Amino acid sequence: MDNSESERPASARRRGELDTLRALVVLGLVFFHAALVFDPDDDFYVKNAETTGAITVLAGFGVVWAMPMLFLVAGLGARHSIRRRGPGGFARERLLRLGVPLVFATLTLLPLPQWLRLRAADPGYHESYGRFWLRFLTVHPDPADFPFVLEGRHFETGHLWFVVLLLAFCLLLAPVAAVLGTGSERAATALGRRPGLLLLPALPLAAINALLGMEEGFAGWNRWAYLLFFLYGYALADDEWIRAAMRRLAVPVGVLGVALFAGTAPGFVAGDDPFTAWTPFALSTRAMFGAAGWCWVVSILGLLDRPRPRAHPGPRPARRDQPVWDYLAVAALPLYVLHQPVVVAFAYGVVGWSAPIAVKYAAIVAGSLAVILAVYEFAIRRTRVTRFLFGMRAG
Repeated sequence: MDNSESERPASARRRGELDTLRALVVLGLVFFHAALVFDPDDDFYVKNAETTGAITVLAGFGVVWAMPMLFLVAGLGARHSIRRRGPGGFARERLLRLGVPLVFATLTLLPLPQWLRLRAADPGYHESYGRFWLRFLTVHPDPADFPFVLEGRHFETGHLWFVVLLLAFCLLLAPVAAVLGTGSERAATALGRRPGLLLLPALPLAAINALLGMEEGFAGWNRWAYLLFFLYGYALADDEWIRAAMRRLAVPVGVLGVALFAGTAPGFVAGDDPFTAWTPFALSTRAMFGAAGWCWVVSILGLLDRPRPRAHPGPRPARRDQPVWDYLAVAALPLYVLHQPVVVAFAYGVVGWSAPIAVKYAAIVAGSLAVILAVYEFAIRRTRVTRFLFGMRAG
């Protein structure tokens, strides 16, 4: 073993603040999807008669980092899981914890937003939910759209595209995990010792978004860019030298990310179709967006990893329990599975009100959060069967 390997700092334990961040991102999706009800550009299930372009701008600040962060944190979690269970055990565990809620929610929750879309678009539409449910589940194979291998006139994966991609990425990772784990140590060493190289992972992200196009249905990122975030989380984010580099560069990389994101504004506002066009303007817009996403993620990770200043000198106090954050961290997947059908259902009832946008938005958010958290607390987390159906551990 050479000196570079012998000097490697010990791997850190699981980072609880990232589990909390994941839960907060999931709750933030309630605010995000409620806002799409009032977005003039997005084709959301239920639309308010009055819309505002400000929503499009505000949404951009979330999509540039939020879903990439979820995939990166999932990649870091995969690293811990493979260390404990091995690749085979990891694949089996992910099939249960992601595959079961995916199938269950597809059968029970996903038809509702599509049914409400039809009712909102046509006041004369009176088909019963049961009859629509059967039509929703009329599907045929479509391998060309991997990993979304089912297609139908009304069928969709909806917001569960995240679960579909994450399950596919986990199953793709399992057979090559050992090879990636070995190679990632040397890569992490090089990146950690030369902090400026921490920007290199932005280049493949920029290339994928630019050359393969951005996919609006997947929060503005190309699906394979998410695979890179997942692999970056698996290979790099747990390394102590990488973490030190992220802490050191958090502010300047964050500033660069903001500048790159600002540079995309002309392309998204005034250019040709920025998601798929092949003009130099559109290509550069997508490339800057991809690079900005990596910068934002690195900056957020670095800032979260910095030690908290103590108000008074002396011995470090014992760690206080954080029941609220621990509660939300465990609830992240069930809350994600629940949130969009609930938001759409509230929006369907609220858009007909004679009230300002702000009042309607607040009602959708508050009502959705209350119902989601109540359903999780009283109908999911308290029994073994429902915990299993929503991807939670039994105990």
